[in-house]
Amino acid sequence: MEKVIVIAGPTASGKTSLSIELAKKIEGEIISCDSMQIYQEMNIGTAKPTKEEMQGIKHHLLDFVSPNQRYSVADYKKDAKKAIKEVLQKGKKPIVVGGTGLYMDSLIYEIEYPNIEFDKNYRQQLEQRKEKEGLEKIYEEAKRIDQVAIQKISPNDSKRIFRILEIYHATGKTKTQQEIESRKKVVEYDYYVYALKWERELLYQRINQRVDQMIAQGLIEEVQKILQKYEEFPTSLQGLGYKEVVQYLNKNMTKEEMIEKIKMETRRYAKRQMTWFRKNKQTIWLEGQAKIKDNIDIILSKLK
Repeated sequence: MEKVIVIAGPTASGKTSLSIELAKKIEGEIISCDSMQIYQEMNIGTAKPTKEEMQGIKHHLLDFVSPNQRYSVADYKKDAKKAIKEVLQKGKKPIVVGGTGLYMDSLIYEIEYPNIEFDKNYRQQLEQRKEKEGLEKIYEEAKRIDQVAIQKISPNDSKRIFRILEIYHATGKTKTQQEIESRKKVVEYDYYVYALKWERELLYQRINQRVDQMIAQGLIEEVQKILQKYEEFPTSLQGLGYKEVVQYLNKNMTKEEMIEKIKMETRRYAKRQMTWFRKNKQTIWLEGQAKIKDNIDIILSKLK
């Protein structure tokens, strides 16, 4: 069975720099596992690696989906497996890198997420209910339907809350039931899963610095361009960091409030990511504060 390295961890934990140095060392190519970095035109708020940062290492599944296009976990799994196969056929080592737990689990556990037909009318009903009743009421409804799935979702994450209801509306089964039923395929590759961990306060400092950097690099202007370009409000702008800028542009909060909200929501997201990766029993934890070289040595020693 072919080996595939996976580098996970919360946002701002140093996955990009570790994976690039590792790829240089082992003739590797990187397959992104990030549900926001797939989108074109969304570079700053997703912390997408620049050409300079990539240092000549080939990256797959970055920057290839239009911001107004729907892209599912099933789509990701299909595209990621195709990319892994291509890398192996070239005689190189695939390195899956990212913080989107759902994408990662679909690969390492061979979970089949059915491509459910998107019901535009039902989504509009949910959006209207959100405006009238507030998201909290819809969150409580999703909680009654699927208590397990809702534990992994922020009460502010309308996109994923809606998804729980949409799956149930379309199939009569909960998202959790779908996952249990779908873990029946044989896993195709031997996944070696590593994750970066940090002391909480240090990680939060890194997150706060990153948000300040994003604002300085032009996150607000990035969102303005996307809003001007697309007639319909792109679903991708409901992503973390983007929806807060939209609220600011709609004059629902001040610039300072927007920045603090992004920092707070990103810290909460990092906490949920850590919880998610801890439940993956095969995860080997690496110290985020350690030297990159030392973490690479640990990764290579386990692969022998």
